[in-house]
Amino acid sequence: MADSSFDIVSKVDKQEVDNAINQAAKEVAQRYDFKGVGASIEWSGDNVLIKANTPERCAAVLDVFETKLVRRGVSLKSFDFGDDKEAKPSGKEYRLEGAMRDGISQDNAKKISKLIRDEGPKSVKAQIQGDELRVTSKSRDDLQAVQRLVKEADLDFAVQFTNYR
Repeated sequence: MADSSFDIVSKVDKQEVDNAINQAAKEVAQRYDFKGVGASIEWSGDNVLIKANTPERCAAVLDVFETKLVRRGVSLKSFDFGDDKEAKPSGKEYRLEGAMRDGISQDNAKKISKLIRDEGPKSVKAQIQGDELRVTSKSRDDLQAVQRLVKEADLDFAVQFTNYR
């Protein structure tokens, strides 16, 4: 019997993120509490840039954006706005910039691989392939146990499972 496998990846649907940004920008433009404070949200390369005249308004725009992301099924772990999520002053306005995390870094892939080796079924093998992790085993039940294990682990990045064969 051939080995079964699946890939552990961390991919972000950029179209869904773009839609969430557009919805958040529309809401910020229409809401009364954002009138006259210069609040905005937009793409800045591959990052998301939030601007307002106070740090509290930046946090409120971030909250609107996170709500839109959740409704669109995008994990909040896919963005890194810094540890404190504190807006930085830039002239007369405050800016909050968040980087989109796409792909699993080598350190995170090693962390998942070690977790699978230590706590997963013994017949399962994990192999790092670029920015994803391939998990193989003869038993599909063992693969499903690994999926449960990875889902329950408190990882600081979003994971999805693809190419289940």
